[in-house]
Amino acid sequence: MATASFEATIQPWGNSLGLRITRALSEVAHLQRGTTVTVAVVKGGLLVKPSVKARSKRPALPYSEADLIKGMTPAKAHADELPRAIASELGE
Repeated sequence: MATASFEATIQPWGNSLGLRITRALSEVAHLQRGTTVTVAVVKGGLLVKPSVKARSKRPALPYSEADLIKGMTPAKAHADELPRAIASELGE
């Protein structure tokens, strides 16, 4: 079930307890500084996951769809190399 894991020590943080998450694990889990998380007690331990609000945010992508296809032509897209369906594939 787990795709990544690490071992850490619970340490005091003011009047509470804290757990540091490694950079590598935070990247795999898509967590960053300021991410709101939900912590739940589950059978065998704790489950930490981005809150519904945090998960609903779409990540900022460096390019828009319009940027990606700007200047695209059939030749640049290699449209001439696309396979054509044969009759048996079309159910004819």
